[in-house]
Amino acid sequence: MTEISEILVVVLVILAFLLLLGGVGVYLLVKLGRKAAGKARQAATRLSTHVNAMGTGDAAEVERLRLDLRREVALTRQAVEQAERQGWGLGDLPRLLADLEAQARVHDDQLGMYAQQRRMSPYVDHATLGRLREHQAKLTAMCARIRADLLGDQVRHTSTGIADLTSRTDLEIEARRRPPDPLDEIDELYRRSFEERREHP
Repeated sequence: MTEISEILVVVLVILAFLLLLGGVGVYLLVKLGRKAAGKARQAATRLSTHVNAMGTGDAAEVERLRLDLRREVALTRQAVEQAERQGWGLGDLPRLLADLEAQARVHDDQLGMYAQQRRMSPYVDHATLGRLREHQAKLTAMCARIRADLLGDQVRHTSTGIADLTSRTDLEIEARRRPPDPLDEIDELYRRSFEERREHP
């Protein structure tokens, strides 16, 4: 009787363990599925933006504005991340970039809505399109200014490093030169004076 109850307990523990593993597996699959679905949705959105940007008219122009803004923000993010990896003092720049990216997402959504409405309706809202262009110009100008400032810092860091390397090279080359022999100098002076006496007797 005791052996049967022990076997039942072992079987129940194994079943509970398998159920737990199955539950964890299902949870991970659902989580990965949601993540994959989100990535697929983003890829489909980007693809449709690229396709729509190839056309003509206001809607295609707005789609091109979206692509330009995404590229500018991505380049700026790369520049800031590179500066962070190199250990530069960036101050509040990473936080500013996060705010800029959030504003760029809002602007991207607005451009997307305008492009969709423009494709579906023949009526053009020129005032809104003008404001969207102004916002686009300001956001891309901010991105360009951040990148230009970081590039200037990088060039300054590089010039300091090059100047240091140049001075070290000069010192090393000077240290490797053979010190002049005083006897050679005396011989050279004697030879010169001898030649001068011969030329001017």
